[in-house]
Amino acid sequence: MAKPPPGSGAPTAAAEKYWARRSGTSRKVPELLSGRFPIMDVWPTVESGRRPTKGAVDEEIPVEATVIREGHDALAVDLVAIRPDGTRCDPVRMVDLGQSSDRWRATIRPDSEGEWGFLIEAWSDPYGTWTHRAGIKVPAGVDIELELEEGARVLDRAAAGVPEDEVEPLIAAAAALRNVDLPEESRLAAGTGRKVREVMLRHPLRDLVTPSGPWPVQVDRRRALYGSWYEFFPRSEGATSTTSGTLRDATRRLDAVAEMGFDVVYLPPIHPIGTVNRKGANNTMEPGQHDPGSPWAIGSAAGGHDTVHPDLGTIDDFDAFVARARELNMEVALDLALQVAPDHPWATAGKNWFQQRADGTIAYAENPPKKYQDIYPMWFDGDPAGIYQEVLRILHHWMAHDVRIFRVDNPHTKPVRFWDQLIAEIHRTDPDVLFLAEAFTRPAMMRALAEVGFHQNYSYFTWRTEKWEIEEYLRFLSGPASAYMRPNFFTNTPDILHAYLQYGGPGAFSIRATLAATLAPSYGIYSGFELFEQVALRPGSEEYLDSEKYAYRPRDYAAAEAAGRSLAPYLTLLNDIRRRHPSLQQMRNLTFHAVDNDQILAFSKRDGDDIVIVILTLDPFGTREATVTLDMPALGMDWHDSFRVRDEVGQTTFVWRQHNYVRLDPHAQCAHILHVRRGAA
Repeated sequence: MAKPPPGSGAPTAAAEKYWARRSGTSRKVPELLSGRFPIMDVWPTVESGRRPTKGAVDEEIPVEATVIREGHDALAVDLVAIRPDGTRCDPVRMVDLGQSSDRWRATIRPDSEGEWGFLIEAWSDPYGTWTHRAGIKVPAGVDIELELEEGARVLDRAAAGVPEDEVEPLIAAAAALRNVDLPEESRLAAGTGRKVREVMLRHPLRDLVTPSGPWPVQVDRRRALYGSWYEFFPRSEGATSTTSGTLRDATRRLDAVAEMGFDVVYLPPIHPIGTVNRKGANNTMEPGQHDPGSPWAIGSAAGGHDTVHPDLGTIDDFDAFVARARELNMEVALDLALQVAPDHPWATAGKNWFQQRADGTIAYAENPPKKYQDIYPMWFDGDPAGIYQEVLRILHHWMAHDVRIFRVDNPHTKPVRFWDQLIAEIHRTDPDVLFLAEAFTRPAMMRALAEVGFHQNYSYFTWRTEKWEIEEYLRFLSGPASAYMRPNFFTNTPDILHAYLQYGGPGAFSIRATLAATLAPSYGIYSGFELFEQVALRPGSEEYLDSEKYAYRPRDYAAAEAAGRSLAPYLTLLNDIRRRHPSLQQMRNLTFHAVDNDQILAFSKRDGDDIVIVILTLDPFGTREATVTLDMPALGMDWHDSFRVRDEVGQTTFVWRQHNYVRLDPHAQCAHILHVRRGAA
């Protein structure tokens, strides 16, 4: 298999064929009219089917389409999932959403990884047409014998395609429809009875079948959808203010992280750090003798992206770290930052990978007003093939050390085509490797990165704090955007300490953790969050004071927890709740409910019989009261039903109905996470 085309170079014939398949340019895009019935506005689709929509193993994926037919005869629509080997799953009858929308809906649930797809098949339903017409005309005394005979003929046709062991109800019903000795109402009842309907549901008589598709779905392993992430700097574990901790120290931290219930441990860059233009504390240009510099200023005479920082230990120490994480049922995510320090081997070797300014110097990285004099950004137009091959080598190096998740730093500052080629090539041999895009950028760029293969994206969640904007953003993420993008809700990062956390006190931390953990299947925290670290560099800044990006930050987690100044017990509870409730491991199943207080948010998630309702205050300062009005059909109930709920936070049981009073105190319990118990209250 040829490697993907290296940037602007001419692709080989084999590569051209490969890229056509991967990007979908060779896939026939379904037409509006491929048969008798128009099938329109199919969702979820990406780029009209030229790219696959995102799915994960055991994820319930809703599918919708607008389907119409002429006249008044009955129309039925099936959803058929297509497995990676091309075999068809049993069709699922789509439901007409009503209100004259001609919108139909059903769900698929892939049970394995691979390139899935789905078909939508519209068809004329002779049996449904007859039962509707006869149900009106026979009681009215219109064309009675004609209608009953036509019903018998429909059942005769259907019987020819029904297995022998199921055909008897249809034969008996057809005979009854023709039996003039029976009352007319009895004859009609025989043709529309329960047993007949059940057989016809299993083996429908389908005329004028019109397909649309297949529409592609890339089904990834479960971790692409669901996981709790914990970010920490290995150099701060076992450190002092002047000496680095090691990977061996960091390995000892893993037990506590696992006890909190996290699934993924994310490490910032662990490579050698440059000495040229090294930053001091709080991003100053005057480093002290013991200032370690930023881990994102990668590379020195000690090595580059394929090397472990000597202060952290050796590659054997890294392997031991990964192995211990695996023993604790956690995965390690490693940072992939395509940038270098001025003394990185790539920069000192004279490679044409960096853009020179008019005075001959290399432009350093900037994100105004931030300046990163210790970092050179990569330039992808000088030697795109060389950069591609080297990055591919770096990825394979860490994959050989059992890293299967990469958090990619600032991918939006690199060509999208580069990621398209790189991720596709990795997936060709290692489809289990996942990529998270750290791209706080314009929505269109975030979408493009997601469409070309990033499994997850950072999101705007950190900046959504008001009720209206949370609801608006989550409707977008769980609806239209879910076809191509999976958000990872980090509550904070080494770069982002939102004002809500700076001034909201411990209640703000509990609220944001609850939001992240229950709204999104994937969420994360950066260490220090559980200790309520909230001091900013200056008013109006989102930078931490004494940022860990530029200094060692040893923490005494055990002492804080012993003193009751730790969120770790609550995070442990949240992660346990997430594990026990499949509904919280989905994104597309979100429903918001009405509350008469703009500081209280209510939403539910439903996955089969597992239903969870979350009622959460957004006010970190004081008690709030409200009436919650539930959308009962969204919970699978009638408007008048009552039911029991178990509060997973307060460990209490209530009887709830459509309208319910709540009172929440962020200093005691910021949320009710209610498990719905079906059955009579």
